[in-house]
Amino acid sequence: MTNPTPNILILMADQLTPFALPAYGNRVARTPTLDRLAAEGVVFDAAYCASPLCAPSRFSLLTGKLPSGIGAYDNAAELPAQTLTFAHYLRAGGYRTMLSGKMHFCGPDQLHGFEERLTTDIYPADFGWVPDWDQPTERPSWYHNMSSVLDAGPCVRTNQLDFDDEVTFAAKQKLYDVARERAAGHDTRPFCMVVSLTHPHDPYAITREYWDLYRDEDIDMPAVRLDAAESDPHSQRLRFVCENDRTPPTDAQIRAARRAYYGATSYVDTQFGSVLAALEQCGFADDTIVIVTSDHGDMLGERGLWYKMTFFEGGCRVPLIVHAPGRFGAARVRGPVSHVDLLPTLVELAGTAPAGGWPDAGWPDPVDGTSLVPHLHGTPAHDVALGEYLAEGALAPVVMIRRGDWKYVHCPADPDQLYHLSDDPRELTNLAGQPEAADVLAAFRAEAAQRWNLPELDRQVRASQRRRRFHYAATTQGRIHAWDWQPFTDASQRYMRNHIELDTLEAMARFPRVGR
Repeated sequence: MTNPTPNILILMADQLTPFALPAYGNRVARTPTLDRLAAEGVVFDAAYCASPLCAPSRFSLLTGKLPSGIGAYDNAAELPAQTLTFAHYLRAGGYRTMLSGKMHFCGPDQLHGFEERLTTDIYPADFGWVPDWDQPTERPSWYHNMSSVLDAGPCVRTNQLDFDDEVTFAAKQKLYDVARERAAGHDTRPFCMVVSLTHPHDPYAITREYWDLYRDEDIDMPAVRLDAAESDPHSQRLRFVCENDRTPPTDAQIRAARRAYYGATSYVDTQFGSVLAALEQCGFADDTIVIVTSDHGDMLGERGLWYKMTFFEGGCRVPLIVHAPGRFGAARVRGPVSHVDLLPTLVELAGTAPAGGWPDAGWPDPVDGTSLVPHLHGTPAHDVALGEYLAEGALAPVVMIRRGDWKYVHCPADPDQLYHLSDDPRELTNLAGQPEAADVLAAFRAEAAQRWNLPELDRQVRASQRRRRFHYAATTQGRIHAWDWQPFTDASQRYMRNHIELDTLEAMARFPRVGR
């Protein structure tokens, strides 16, 4: 692969923790597609989301900015239309940009640089899910509880299966369309396609086909069991928000939830494999960089926690695999990196960066990330990941710094947390109060104070919450104008129509074309 403008295919899952993947050491899951991509690609062992929650994580991935830099605090946050995404940069550089699936855009801009959006989103585009830090003892009524765990098991159909089947079908059809258009000489631009599934996000339910890939006796159980009294203050608040302790799951329910999660992970693997098969059939595989990631992880019962919203490793670590065997040799990158690094990486891979390197004064918008291209070539350039959590279950901003083997978590409302992950991968020993780590803690505290103005950020978050809650209350009175993306299909141009000669139509639709 030597094309200076390769195609880019980003395969994204939702709530997929790397700890559930064989590529990262898991011995239960069955994911042959991801196993192959990892064996042939560059695997980042310590990749982090910028925020362990769907919307702010995705917005940071798209923009290269931390949530505080774009005002994207929670799952009802608007990504401002003027904030540039990698889709804007690639499109400006001559790429065809396409999105199939979930991206959790809130607000009237439902494209954010993507030229084509193939499906609607599974989540609403309004401001209905705004947290309220001014009412910390009130549980958000709209937030999911433990029913996802308590009701886990096999199913015939779910809302999420309907969505992801559509996402995969639409993505494959678009790849076929692109191939046909290129063959006809109509649109020869390189493409960047994002295929974003909602699995294995809870509810933990999956079809028998995938449920039966696993047996109860094969399912690993949480390695760390903690009750509320043993948990840190933020975890205690999360347990309240999700009602972990009001309706505690039994061991059988925990096992069923994890089994369904593994089944959903295998379903994701199959969907990704189907898209990659279409990529191969279209002749694009050798000239396409494939990137696999997720928006955040899932605690899956570890420490008594479920879902995300935490900077413990299960919640904030993400898989990150870059597959381009003709361009990069198979390798593993040990040091920490972040989703905010993807935008400068993609721009560099696409050869669309302005002269002067990244970043420079010629760039229209600064970013918080750094290109991962040196890592892909075996010369790591940085080893830091930053995170922010500014949503439900918090009382004040929670920030994280991962550098080398150390992880520091700070919230003005809570005691500091400091872990040495190579010695303590399960984060059982908080070193923040230990004399031997005093210098490390002091350095992290100074860095956090220099990097974040937390009192001002707290003020901005609360003001945004109040503004958006009022906005939602006002705009749901009377006639409602929805922002949800409406995919348009012109049926007059599909299949057989009398304004197109039959032979012409069949020739246009057939790929590869038949030579005459």
